[in-house]
Amino acid sequence: MKIVVTVAAPVATVWEALRNKDKIRHWHGWEYEGGLDQEIDLIYFTRAVEDGTTLRLGNGDEFAVEAVDGGSQVTLTRAPLGADPDWDAYYDDVTEGWITFLHQLRFAVERHPDDPRRTLFYSGNGAVSPIDELHIPAGDAFELDLIGERVTCEVWYRSAHQLGLTVDAWGNGLLVLSHIPPGDGKPDGATMAILSLYGDVDRDAVDARWRAWWSERWPEELELPTEP
Repeated sequence: MKIVVTVAAPVATVWEALRNKDKIRHWHGWEYEGGLDQEIDLIYFTRAVEDGTTLRLGNGDEFAVEAVDGGSQVTLTRAPLGADPDWDAYYDDVTEGWITFLHQLRFAVERHPDDPRRTLFYSGNGAVSPIDELHIPAGDAFELDLIGERVTCEVWYRSAHQLGLTVDAWGNGLLVLSHIPPGDGKPDGATMAILSLYGDVDRDAVDARWRAWWSERWPEELELPTEP
């Protein structure tokens, strides 16, 4: 399986976003106590091998960056299912994570090439989708009452289970919403949100509003896989 994004930047700029630890923090994952820096080091350096502008990770996933019209194409080729039996049960979860992170990479490079971000992360189980609960309008640009804030949004990306929105009130930040309804693979469903904030936005105030709203709908956090 391949995940592909096109970034409006030269190959050298995109490659630096994959090889500079400070730059990786601008798009990979989210902040969590005692973990993000170690996670970045393990995934992108300790167990990774470079070949030109190709990066092969320890689990067999492979990044390739090449020049295309409009900038650079980043292709993540997933290792085949079964390459690491210990992780087969999480294969789809990891794929969803990479979809998020590649779009966060594009956002960081295009919108905030030198800006650190602060993040908030929420997760839970259940059949309720945050996209429905937030009453996201149709269209590619709109105003929205977003949990106590009147904001202007643009659709950054859509995928089968995810929606990414720019949020002007967060210093031109990014909101990623993900929902997998209950089914054979996920009997309890899976719901997540990642908020990327920039500048002097009051992170604690945003967190207080979101945590109260989120806990009413998804009181139990997901048990997320961690890199072995």
